[in-house]
Amino acid sequence: MKIVFMGTPDFAKESLKALYEAGYEILTVVTNPDRKQGRGMKMSVSPVKKFAEEKGLQILQPEKVRKNEEFISKIRDLKPDVICVVAYGKILPKEILDIPKCGCINVHGSLLPKYRGAAPIQWAVLNGDKETGITTMYMDVGMDTGDMILKEKVTIGDDETTGELWDRLAKIGGELLVKTLKEIENGTAKRIKQGEDFSLAPMLDKSIAKIDWENKTAREIKNLVRGLNPIMGAYSFLNGKKIKFWKVNVLNNNDINIEENKDNLENGTVLISDAKQGLYIEAKEGIIKVLEIQGENAKKMDIASFLRGNKIEKFEIFK
Repeated sequence: MKIVFMGTPDFAKESLKALYEAGYEILTVVTNPDRKQGRGMKMSVSPVKKFAEEKGLQILQPEKVRKNEEFISKIRDLKPDVICVVAYGKILPKEILDIPKCGCINVHGSLLPKYRGAAPIQWAVLNGDKETGITTMYMDVGMDTGDMILKEKVTIGDDETTGELWDRLAKIGGELLVKTLKEIENGTAKRIKQGEDFSLAPMLDKSIAKIDWENKTAREIKNLVRGLNPIMGAYSFLNGKKIKFWKVNVLNNNDINIEENKDNLENGTVLISDAKQGLYIEAKEGIIKVLEIQGENAKKMDIASFLRGNKIEKFEIFK
């Protein structure tokens, strides 16, 4: 089976690696153009391109795929049996979807039709879901609306971050893609229609990263923190300085001994701040125990190390 692979981040690299190791003929690898990134604006190449270069695979990096006749002609001339698309980052036009005789296959990081869109893994963690998974599907012109082929469920750990779940699902996605292609080759691949009950997983907006101590529960704050780790980090302000939270836990109100009457304390109030005991913050329906934190213009660190070098007073309030 001759394959054109389209993908960009490390999530996609795992699928490309699985195809390569399974011995499939990869005609070309399509990935996003190199970009300048970071403070030094150094040129950065995608994980997919790095892997393709290491293995000597042909690489194409079009700026756009819609109304790009030169690129579309190149793909058509390759005569692929299938196009595999994993987190490529661009929506494919019908002209490309119609090229391969076995269709275009997508690896999606959710149990469709739940979480159609660009950030399914992130939203599963942000929403505190207990399970998610991978779906392989035939692509059509809609946004993750094509017929499903295979699914694999996984349980999300209570403390698992988006980054940790991302890495797990990336490997599962590669394995499921190979299994899917074998079923297509054998003529046993099913086409399962998606139901009408779907949800969306749009790109994350930076505005969601600010912790809402007043309205969100302790559990919701924890989900926000782990859901934005390592993407951008959830943050709050203390004495006008921006503090990022990278790892927290939730305690019940009776898990720690507080002499003061907590009923009169504002959510976001520091209950305990000590390098030995840790940092505990009053929250709605619980207490936030901070495990990993990052001060303004500083590196992230465990809470004990942070408190040895930074003073946070009891009863100060995170806003």
